[in-house]
Amino acid sequence: MKDIDVLNVLKNVIDPDIKKDLVTLKMIENIKINRDKVNFDIKLTTPACPLKEKIKSDCISSFRKYYPNIKPIINFTSEVINYNQKSIVKNIKNIIAVSSGKGGVGKSTISSNLAVGLAKLGAKVGLIDADIFGPSIPTMFNCENQQPQIKKVNNKNIIIPITQYGIKLLSMGLLIPKDKAVIWRGPMASSALKQFILDVEWEELDYLLVDLPPGTSDIHITLTQNFPISGAIIVTTPQKVSVNDVKKSISMFNQKQTKIPILGVIENMSYFSPKELPKNKYYLFGKNGGKDVANKFDLNFIGEIPIDEEIMNSSDNGFPIVLKETNVSEKYIDICKSIARLIVVNNIK
Repeated sequence: MKDIDVLNVLKNVIDPDIKKDLVTLKMIENIKINRDKVNFDIKLTTPACPLKEKIKSDCISSFRKYYPNIKPIINFTSEVINYNQKSIVKNIKNIIAVSSGKGGVGKSTISSNLAVGLAKLGAKVGLIDADIFGPSIPTMFNCENQQPQIKKVNNKNIIIPITQYGIKLLSMGLLIPKDKAVIWRGPMASSALKQFILDVEWEELDYLLVDLPPGTSDIHITLTQNFPISGAIIVTTPQKVSVNDVKKSISMFNQKQTKIPILGVIENMSYFSPKELPKNKYYLFGKNGGKDVANKFDLNFIGEIPIDEEIMNSSDNGFPIVLKETNVSEKYIDICKSIARLIVVNNIK
């Protein structure tokens, strides 16, 4: 048996998400043949693949079919693979926009926990607080008193983002005193966003999340028209007033001049479960608003996050709840796994 024989066997194994074979996707590495055993690595396309046991089982079945006397020994590795090379911006594999139709839906809380959750899954993650006029990420990461460093590269100022909980962070709240208002016109804010992406030493990132301001503004237009975005995540709450504004965000991302892929919808503050009755769900702001709007526009419903006092306390204390071991943090991790898979599927189209 030769390496080519191993690859021919594995051409029959299809990645369940991407619907292409492992060899075409260049997921097979380090083949070692030793008599009746074959060792090889499968490089998963996301930091956490819930379907890896199926992939393993399919590999074993394929060997049984073509070489029943050969025992495959499979090792899994992972790397966020960028199949769409155009999406590389300064070694950034994927830029993800996190958006909401209105303020107060917990978008920055979602962004913070998604960033930390993706990092916990093994990815290299950066987070930009693009809400120039109302930055909140420094508070949520307990770094309000820190400032990024500046260095000169070819007579140009380059910002070195701060790092907290393994996440590279940049926010206007880290560049100006927290009690000082930013009084800028739209073009100045748009220029700042460009600098936050282009004039920063991000190094290598698997994901750069951009926490957008609420609504549809100059910031959104600048991001969608100037940078290759892997996808947008829409955050809403269940009530009608929030869902109605989400429809405007979806409409914006579907316009020709600002069109980017929408990965799906996350519903925040979905329900409340008392500690003494954890199985009971009380829908304080309505039910299934996010799921209904996702279905209406044929979008993925990525998940729902409940109302939880500990989420609020964690955010106020600058310690995203995903860093803890709770039922809510598990929900966030599941959502992060779904986002990672959706990005791969979207990039391969």
